Amino acid sequence: MAGLIRKEDIAKVREATAIEDIVNDYVTLRPAGTGSMKGLCPFHDEKTPSFHVRPHLGLWHCFGCGEGGDAIAFLQKVDHLSFTEAVEHLAQKTGITLHYEEGAKGPGEFGRRQRLIDQHKIAEEFYIRSLSSPEAQIAREFLAQRGFDQNAAATFSIGYAPKGWNNLTNLLRSRGFQDQEIVKAGLASNGNRGIYDRFRGRLIWPIRDLTGATIGFGARRLHEDDQGPKYLNTPETPIYHKSQVLYGLDLAKRNIAKKREVVIVEGYTDVMAAHLAGIDTAVATCGTAFGEEHVKIIRRLLGDVANPAAGVQLSSGLSLGGEVIFTFDGDEAGRKAALRAFGEDQSFATQTFVAVERTGMDPCDLRMNKGDAALIELVESRAPLFEFVIRSTLASVDLTTAEGRVHGLRASAPIVAGIRDRALQREYARQLSGWLGMDVREVLHAVSVASRGARRLDPRLERSHGAPAQDAPMRVGNEADPIVRLERQALEAIVQHPGYVSGSGFDELDGDAFSTPAYRAVHDAIRAGGGLASYMDYLQITEAEIGVGDEAARRATAHWNQSLIESGSEVVAKVITQLAVAPLPQDDPERLRDYCFGVVRALVRNGLNRQIGSLKASLGRYSFDSDEYQAAFSELLRLEEKRRSLTEDL
Repeated sequence: MAGLIRKEDIAKVREATAIEDIVNDYVTLRPAGTGSMKGLCPFHDEKTPSFHVRPHLGLWHCFGCGEGGDAIAFLQKVDHLSFTEAVEHLAQKTGITLHYEEGAKGPGEFGRRQRLIDQHKIAEEFYIRSLSSPEAQIAREFLAQRGFDQNAAATFSIGYAPKGWNNLTNLLRSRGFQDQEIVKAGLASNGNRGIYDRFRGRLIWPIRDLTGATIGFGARRLHEDDQGPKYLNTPETPIYHKSQVLYGLDLAKRNIAKKREVVIVEGYTDVMAAHLAGIDTAVATCGTAFGEEHVKIIRRLLGDVANPAAGVQLSSGLSLGGEVIFTFDGDEAGRKAALRAFGEDQSFATQTFVAVERTGMDPCDLRMNKGDAALIELVESRAPLFEFVIRSTLASVDLTTAEGRVHGLRASAPIVAGIRDRALQREYARQLSGWLGMDVREVLHAVSVASRGARRLDPRLERSHGAPAQDAPMRVGNEADPIVRLERQALEAIVQHPGYVSGSGFDELDGDAFSTPAYRAVHDAIRAGGGLASYMDYLQITEAEIGVGDEAARRATAHWNQSLIESGSEVVAKVITQLAVAPLPQDDPERLRDYCFGVVRALVRNGLNRQIGSLKASLGRYSFDSDEYQAAFSELLRLEEKRRSLTEDL
């Protein structure tokens, strides 16, 4: 079929791709034993890491939602790409030239997503060049007035969209892009006389995804005759979704993961000011309120870990998953924003803080007026989110009067009742009694009443305490059964370290050695592919290419696993992927070989025991002098000798 990428090129892309680097653009991975890494799954919301990556095999699997595969499958799912688009993306990153079944791919046939990104790259370069034009003097003055020099503009790739209707669209047309593509990218709009530039006469900030690719723009009004909104962003497009994007995240993500901290500000210039002041974990939303999708992104980068027993963060462990610091304004809008964050996610809220500039200055204004140190001091003065919400509620009433204190109790008791960590709830009830100057028992009673009312309105809150926060790991058999557990552990050792189990006797096992159908299917796939002997073939070929060593074994193992995945059904492929990335009970490199060989040898002995038992049972059905008896007895002796030799080898 025309357009299909050649299989050998796909294999080259897989081999050249470091899967941990691809995944790290979306998930903070941490070591999880020898040759294994784990983090929070990007495909379902979780608080306990169940997403595992095996770099030397090039595979990943989530034991929470069951998704898994290689780097190609990861990009397909996380960026909603087709198989071809994902391969093309990885080929570009690794510098591999792709060939297609009927010749090289033409310039008009690249994946749709890549063409959208290519347009944004051209647009970004155009805007940056335009910032130095005479017309852009107003833009340069705007930056200078806010304390941003030429170096700052270059650091954040700030640009200028010149006035005129078709400056960018004509450029994109000259580069081979069609009008409908330009509109689809959000760079132009449809008018009565055709398409026209979306951004005109504005200061431009590029908005990038986690990989650093520009996917949209934010534009600030500069000219008095501009009747549009003060800030104009890229509309929703196939690659830009404002609820899933944070400005500055491409610059901050490494520091967020390293420092376990993220500072959330309200605008593009605030992000710039924070980074220039040394707060290199600052990000901002893009024309929308901070929401659930943003929580998920930040949690994955922080490597947020909640208490799996209670489903919420421990009251004594506010730093378990790092800190999230909001720089809200100290006005009513800031309080509403804090309440939204309070309501998004309880385990997220317990590690969230608020830093308020009392005079109402935003981070950019604060840096301009008082310098970098003042901005750093603002972040360091943060208060817990719960405290901020309660105290800002009390600030609206007169606590010097009895009526005001009662009103304050009625307004703040539901907030305290909404804290699902019981120990933390009681502590804030006691603090509230001090802020109100009321008896603690009266406050605790009001909180209890508010809590019961909330549960009547929302039955889900009944499950908020003591409910598991995480889906149970996907298993294909009864893990309480030691035989099933042995089958799984042996197959994990085989697919992860086939070179360690050579000579274990696995290739002589038949499918009946497995009690679990899924594991039997994996065994059958391995046997159908030539068994462990086929791995040795891969190893010999690889060693002939690059020489004997750990890298040859790694490549051979990855190739062997990929051949197993491609040869089986979709279900078998998923089980093999799960087995390939599962953490092994033994992670000491010096003991790993003995563990792998031992657990596979135990499975082989177990299979022999089953066969021996079956033969002994059959002997009673045959006459002593019959041919059937003699054949069964000879086979029994052979198996007994085999079992004895396996025991002696240990």
